[in-house]
Amino acid sequence: MEFSERAEGDPEAEPGAVRPGGRTARVRAAVLRAAGDVLAEEGFAHLDLADVARRAEVGKTTVYRRWGSATGLVADLLSDMAQQSVPRAESGSLLGDLTANARLVARTLADPRQGALFKAVIAAAGCDAKAAESLRGFYAVRVAEWAPCVEQAEARGEVPVGTDPHEVIRAVSAPLYYRLLTTADPLDEEAADRAATAAAVAARAGVYVRR
Repeated sequence: MEFSERAEGDPEAEPGAVRPGGRTARVRAAVLRAAGDVLAEEGFAHLDLADVARRAEVGKTTVYRRWGSATGLVADLLSDMAQQSVPRAESGSLLGDLTANARLVARTLADPRQGALFKAVIAAAGCDAKAAESLRGFYAVRVAEWAPCVEQAEARGEVPVGTDPHEVIRAVSAPLYYRLLTTADPLDEEAADRAATAAAVAARAGVYVRR
């Protein structure tokens, strides 16, 4: 998920579009951290730009000019989160790679702040089109980061030719997000390993071969 580069203060700029450096980078980091705090603590309904500016200790006009709206903040926050995520691991086997992915997802969602933040963004995506678009962009980046492990498994003969790598990666994280949103069950390594094993078994059986 990328934003086009425009000059700061350009009235045509998309919220959060300026690619920062120096002081601008520090302001962006402070604002996104504050926005994440509000989302985790109070939810999307309480994400107010003036409050975020106060928490970040920056001018309100800076926040309104650069991000423009709560959904603009969410879009830039998700973009930053995607870029800062832990790189893909390579274990040399499909199950090993999927397990690394599942454990990373589980650790993220089990974190009190990160888990609450994701819940808030997912809730926002259910009622706001721009938040939904931003969330799809975030997951597109993360799925694309891990998809090569399935392509490598196909090259090694671990899964059938034509296996859809994106569907396999989605299958790993889906039960973990379901657990986050619908149960109080722990998001631990056992849950992560089970999700990875199920996805690997299904992939080997040809469940995710493109039809």
